[in-house]
Amino acid sequence: MKAHDGMYIGGQWRPAAGPDTIAVVNPADEQVIGHVPAGTAEDVDAAVRAARAAFPGWAATGPAERAARIAALRDVLVARADEIAETVTAELGAPLALSQSVHAGVPILVAGSYAELAASYSFEEKIGNSTVLLEPVGVVGAITPWNYPLHQVVAKVAPALAAGCTVVLKPAEDTPLTAQLFAEAVDEAGLPAGVFNLVTGLGPVAGQALAAHEDVDLVSFTGSTAVGRQIGATAGAAVKRVALELGGKSANVILPGADLAKAVNVGIANVMSNSGQTCSAWTRMLVHEDQYEEAVALAAAAVAKYVPGERVGPLVNAKQQQRVRGYIEKGVAEGARLVAGGPAAPHETGYYVSPTVFADVTPEMTIAQEEIFGPVVSLIEYADEDDALRIANGTVYGLAGAVWAADEAEAVAFARRMDTGQVDINGGRFNPLAPFGGYKQSGVGRELGPHGLSEYLQTKSLQF
Repeated sequence: MKAHDGMYIGGQWRPAAGPDTIAVVNPADEQVIGHVPAGTAEDVDAAVRAARAAFPGWAATGPAERAARIAALRDVLVARADEIAETVTAELGAPLALSQSVHAGVPILVAGSYAELAASYSFEEKIGNSTVLLEPVGVVGAITPWNYPLHQVVAKVAPALAAGCTVVLKPAEDTPLTAQLFAEAVDEAGLPAGVFNLVTGLGPVAGQALAAHEDVDLVSFTGSTAVGRQIGATAGAAVKRVALELGGKSANVILPGADLAKAVNVGIANVMSNSGQTCSAWTRMLVHEDQYEEAVALAAAAVAKYVPGERVGPLVNAKQQQRVRGYIEKGVAEGARLVAGGPAAPHETGYYVSPTVFADVTPEMTIAQEEIFGPVVSLIEYADEDDALRIANGTVYGLAGAVWAADEAEAVAFARRMDTGQVDINGGRFNPLAPFGGYKQSGVGRELGPHGLSEYLQTKSLQF
């Protein structure tokens, strides 16, 4: 798609307040594919004012009508799915097949789920002599990351709209074209002017202005834990609600007796998807000492199938490429055994990193503690289940994870002891209605399904 040179505010594309722009680069060939405005505090203020003006009317709109509008938006996304996939591939570098199935397909699924929820959700209940009302929070400032440029937008905007909130979106500067396409879809779906607004720009400028704006009632942010702390502090100073989906260092625990080959292959696929740029990726593979070397061999064979430029795309930008290569170098320096891949770039052009597998990783190593956000897997040996649990819970994060066992009940018992927000049992399927979010420094709040909707509601009780 062609980039817009303005902001989508109050139901129309408006010129930006300032002259500065941001270049959008295709990470596969390092070519500039467009420019978008670098929004200022003035742009953010205009968008928030438009959202505030639209809020009373949208909040008073019945759930059935809100559901119909979200369903219409979903239908536009379906009609434009090919364009969405091509846009994501151009600005993120994801292989087209992944863009079609995940980057376009999952947001459509999530939007549909909120169309259904908006129509069926109970926004009031009776408790004794009280009627409890669930009302929209107000104006939502949504700040989204680049790794899933449409999914993260829909996962915030759809429940906010279903709740009766209005939204100002500040997307990541690396992938703004997908957000502009979403704004076009909102317009085509006929949502009332000001219900959804888009401001492109840099995080420290537009993002900070949105988080700090006095007329924003809730800030929903997905990104790094470091930036999440800053946003939480800004919002806290104004006693403003936040929903924070942050970093992860998820453990893939393979218990003795599990189907080792399947667990290893699925685990490698999980990390290689989206070039490892997934906060919930199972980047630590925990294997019992009796099966460890077999698992190492299986992992090396599995990762060989992920060829950069074919099944694995580039990282989003040069800074991210250098960051991930730096972690690989640190893993080698700290004594981990390099089984596959390494720090050398596999291509001269494009921000590619070789899919990498480390063995002999100890829980204290940097690559076992810090979020790398690239196609890097660390195999860690454990002695027994208590040891595995200690290692799995032994980071500041708690976003996701996996457990494999021959006996499902054994896997569930282990998962119940994990300090993490979501656990897949023996390769459990994605559920768009299940709550997603983390423990500890992986965040505050939940996304998806009814739990995601509840983030955008506040409670009032009437006594009779």
